Amino acid sequence: MPSARRNPRVVLVASWGLLLVTLLLMRAVVSLTPLALEPWLHRQMTGFQIALYIGWLFFNAYAEGYRAFQLKFSPRVVGRAVHLGHHPRPLHVVLALFYCMSLYHASRRQLIARWGFVVALVALIIGVHQLSQPWRGIVDGGVVVGLAWGVAAIWWIFARYLLGHPAPVVTDLPQSEAAALGASLAA
Repeated sequence: MPSARRNPRVVLVASWGLLLVTLLLMRAVVSLTPLALEPWLHRQMTGFQIALYIGWLFFNAYAEGYRAFQLKFSPRVVGRAVHLGHHPRPLHVVLALFYCMSLYHASRRQLIARWGFVVALVALIIGVHQLSQPWRGIVDGGVVVGLAWGVAAIWWIFARYLLGHPAPVVTDLPQSEAAALGASLAA
């Protein structure tokens, strides 16, 4: 079994970054859940819409929760949080939310991809706000499932790290830091 001993500073800084990401995601879950439940509570859906809602939940659990969050986003967030714990620069710690989400201090390619995603997400949110119930509730139900899965995946991966498993590898650092990290790992 892997060793469970971890540097307290690393754990504290990593936990700080993960807490900020969790608060951001859970804020969305908390605000969207009533909208997602509204079509059920007010019996606003036809049989087709109920089937669509349930299918959308399963689709989002797989596509957003498992594929996007558990396999990609959550490991990257945990890996960057642990990396931040090992290399805590004051500005990076203050901006830990952005750092952990690869919105700050990442490779140029990753910064473009992440900020492009944020812009597309904001546009999508504006579009979904225009939908009436039950359609908005259907969309929001899937989003809630995906986000909640993502938060659970983040903390599952971090718990495994705390129990001694290796942290996910950080592959999206700026070129200069990635080269320095590679040299230190080779030594």
